[in-house]
Amino acid sequence: MEVVLLVVAGLYLGWNIGANDSANCAGASVGSRLIPYRRATLLVAAFALLGAWAGGARVIETVGKGLIAEALNPEAVLIAMLASGLCVTLATAFRLPVSTSQAIVGAMTGLGLAVGAEVDAARIVRIVEAWVVSPLLAGACALGLYHLTALPLRLVRRVGLLDRLLDWLVILSVGYAAFSLGANNIGNALGPLANLGLRSPELTLLGGLALAAGVLTYGHRVTETVAHRITPLDPLSAFAAQTALALVAHGFALVGIPISLSQAVVGALLGVGVAKGLQIVGWEKVALIALGWIATPLAAGLLAFGGAKLYGLLG
Repeated sequence: MEVVLLVVAGLYLGWNIGANDSANCAGASVGSRLIPYRRATLLVAAFALLGAWAGGARVIETVGKGLIAEALNPEAVLIAMLASGLCVTLATAFRLPVSTSQAIVGAMTGLGLAVGAEVDAARIVRIVEAWVVSPLLAGACALGLYHLTALPLRLVRRVGLLDRLLDWLVILSVGYAAFSLGANNIGNALGPLANLGLRSPELTLLGGLALAAGVLTYGHRVTETVAHRITPLDPLSAFAAQTALALVAHGFALVGIPISLSQAVVGALLGVGVAKGLQIVGWEKVALIALGWIATPLAAGLLAFGGAKLYGLLG
C-alpha cells in the first residue's frame, strides 16, 4: 500500500506538470491562432510522453539523489510530493504558469531540513542559478531566432508558400518544446521516488502518461495566460519563442538540471517583445507571474517542512 500511495503521488505530480506546463509548449501557437487548442494539446501530449521516456533520466537522478544524498523514509517523500503537487494545482487554478521544478526542489529542501537530512546546498545553488540564467538565455535566443527567421521569410514572395512554411515551423517548434518538457520535467515527478530506489522504465512510462493526461485534461487554464496575456503573437513570434524554450530546456535536461519552463517561456516571449516593441508586453501580468515564481518554492518548502514536522509529532 505504501508503494501504491507513492506511485499515485508521483502520477499526481506528473499530471500537474502537464496541466501547468503544456501552456509553455503550445500557448504561443494557440495565441498566434495558427493551431487550434485541441490539436496543440494532442501534439504536446504525444511529444511530452516521448521526451519523458527518452530523455528524462538525468533530471530524475538529480532530483532523486542530487539534492538529498541519503535515502529518506517513504512517508517523508510522500509529504514532499503532495506539498509540491498542491502548490502547482492551486497555481493552475489561478491560471498562473509556475515552475514545477521550483515546487519540487523547494519541497525536497524543506523536507530535508525538517528531518535533519544533509541537503546539498551547492547543488541547490547551481539549480537556482539555472533558474536565473534560463529565462535570459531563452529571451536572447528568441530575439535572435526572430530576426534570423524573419530575414529569409521576407524573401518568400508567394503568400501560400509562406503560410505553409510558417505552419511547419510552428508545428515543429511545438513538438520540440513538448519533448523538452518531458525530458526536463519528468524528473520533478519521479525524482523523489528514485530517492527510495523506485525506478524502472515502466514507471517512467507511467509518469509520461500522467504528464500527457494533465496536458489533455486541465491545460487550458494556463494556456490562456501564455497565449493572450503576455504579448500579442503571430506565427513567427510563436516559432521563435517555442524554439528558444525548447533549446534551453533540452540543453539543461542533458546536464541533469531541472529548470523552470515557465520562466524560460516568459523570457522567450519577452525576447519576442523586444523584437516587436516592449510597449506591447503585458507587464502587470509578467509581474504577477514573477511573484508566483518566488512564492512557489517557498510555499512548497514550508508545506513540506510543516507536514514532516507534524507527521513526526503525530507519529
